[in-house]
Amino acid sequence: MTRNWIFIIFAGIIEVLWAIGLKHSNSFISLIGVGGLICLSFLLLFEAIKEVPVATAYAVFTGIGTVGTVLVGMLYFNETFNWNKIFFIIVLLTGILGLKLVTPKSDKKGEN
Repeated sequence: MTRNWIFIIFAGIIEVLWAIGLKHSNSFISLIGVGGLICLSFLLLFEAIKEVPVATAYAVFTGIGTVGTVLVGMLYFNETFNWNKIFFIIVLLTGILGLKLVTPKSDKKGEN
């Protein structure tokens, strides 16, 4: 796994953190913290798309954020558990894995 894919994974994890932070922010200071996390996640994504195709990078980034936010919501914030949600999370994860597998190993734009 290259440095760029690690950036995408960390950017997605940070996206989960800032999404949760948005829900629980109750002061200007906490909103500044959330803004910092948003900036950090997009900075990591920006660095990764210099080498990884933007469509693949963004799909993986948002997929990690979506799956992570749904799981954290269900496990820690008592949001509704539903087997249909789990099914579609698995479908989403399958798509993310598929995108990773079909992206050229070189991670260079324009090289296939």
